[in-house]
Amino acid sequence: MIQDHKTINLFGHLLFEKAILTTPFSRAVPMPNEACFLYILDGAYQAISEEESFMASPEEAVLMKCGNYLGQMLSFKEGNRYEAIAVHFYPEVMKKVYADSPPSFLKERSGSTTRNMVKLEASILIRKYIDGLLFYFENPELVSEEILILKLKEIVLLLLQTKNAPQIIEVFNNLFNPRTFTFREIVEAHIFTSISIAELAQLANLSLSSFKRTFSHIYSDTPARYRTKKRIEKAQQLLVLTQDAIGDIAFEVGFQDVAHFSRVFKSIAGTSPTAYRLDQTDKRLNEM
Repeated sequence: MIQDHKTINLFGHLLFEKAILTTPFSRAVPMPNEACFLYILDGAYQAISEEESFMASPEEAVLMKCGNYLGQMLSFKEGNRYEAIAVHFYPEVMKKVYADSPPSFLKERSGSTTRNMVKLEASILIRKYIDGLLFYFENPELVSEEILILKLKEIVLLLLQTKNAPQIIEVFNNLFNPRTFTFREIVEAHIFTSISIAELAQLANLSLSSFKRTFSHIYSDTPARYRTKKRIEKAQQLLVLTQDAIGDIAFEVGFQDVAHFSRVFKSIAGTSPTAYRLDQTDKRLNEM
């Protein structure tokens, strides 16, 4: 549930955003033509893109580039409160702000880069910057276009001074060289994540029914059966090649409940995970 939501615009586009939510809270976050710097004040945020996932905790941040995202707002330690500030970057706003002296990352390039998200721990300078934004949210009458331009340039400079600068530059480059992901890339990137089929369809920018039809055409199987089969295949490999606990393996291949994992594993492999591990170990010993 949304408790509080405030925004500040520049040149008709959303620039700064502050939100307080009651967790857990999930929503689709389509960003077809922008990048977003999200700083977590309280709670935790899981950003799930077409091919990767990051979790950010208090005083951490995620810089995300154009694409389809799922945002999961979660509690951190105790309580069910989530609070964050976002800075939005639009190509047309950036070009207008840097019209006189555009930095290198604003120049359009041929080809495409792959970096769409980068997680970073906030430096003391970024934390002070966020404190400044909080002040303007509490005193909106002090906000002017000139101040907003300066604040936008300031966060760009601060980000480029972090140890993540190379990845950040790549994200900004992508702002002017959008990358599209194939259906297969999105599916294969999330076989072992906990997102649902409906959420996977959102990442692919398709309705659930269209996603299932496309999936069946490409894989000759249903999404649920295919993902389950791949998860169990990976679990079998991990049971043989590692000494990891059954619960850790279940989580690694995308199951949130060990009992459920064991039931599914037995229905496909014909035996329990523990028995499978022992049987495969015996076979390997006999072959030596």
